[in-house]
Amino acid sequence: MGDTLKIVVLVKHVPDAQFDRHIGPGRTLDRSESILSELDEYALEAALQLTDARGGDKGGNEVVALTMGGPDAANALKKALQIGASSGVHLSDEALAGSDAWATSLALAAAVRTLGDVDLVITGMASTDGETSLVPAQLAERLGLPQLTFASSLEVSGSTVTIQRDGDGVTETVEAELPALVSVTDQANEPRYPNFKGILAAKKKKIATLSLAEVGLDAGQVGAAGSLTAVESAQPRPPRAAGTIITDEGDAGVKLVDFLAAQKLI
Repeated sequence: MGDTLKIVVLVKHVPDAQFDRHIGPGRTLDRSESILSELDEYALEAALQLTDARGGDKGGNEVVALTMGGPDAANALKKALQIGASSGVHLSDEALAGSDAWATSLALAAAVRTLGDVDLVITGMASTDGETSLVPAQLAERLGLPQLTFASSLEVSGSTVTIQRDGDGVTETVEAELPALVSVTDQANEPRYPNFKGILAAKKKKIATLSLAEVGLDAGQVGAAGSLTAVESAQPRPPRAAGTIITDEGDAGVKLVDFLAAQKLI
């Protein structure tokens, strides 16, 4: 590996957590009010910090934001370009709808292969809609890359990538030779916001759109047909029941203890 880096960052268009989620057609989430996944912003920031330290785009480095999904998913790429990504790649095909983690990782791996030699693939630790955390490891396996997951810090020196992974009672340092895949947590950095200069610059950056055929896959390998799991039913969460009010008549403490005991909380 040379002094420059070519990094692919996975980004996803997910329902905005500020709004209630709704079930759309095919028992999937309604994505009409969606944004760039917050957790993916940490992955993008990690990539930009690595390339900024090496001179950014002008120094020959490249940060490619990659997403898959319907036409609206391009909005996640536009936000990534405004933040600082060099270019975007949108894998879009109607057959992708309903893909589970298994089919998603297959499709994303095929898309990454079309990008030529890549030094790093960086992802968030999970998507904020499915929250499976399965795609990074599956993608690494499909691409034949070492996987360094749940990184709270990340650095590249020469041809070696090193991460720190924080557990409940221990901190691990893990390293691998490039190329590699890294997933980062929301403790890895402080994502930057798009500034006016970045927003203007994004208008000149390219987003390439790929079909399934262009990445060498067919409809039977993705979507419901290519998934190992299926949603049998889906319905809105029932409204929360009214809480229990304890009126203090001198015995509120006793009533509270009785209530907690009845709920098996003590």
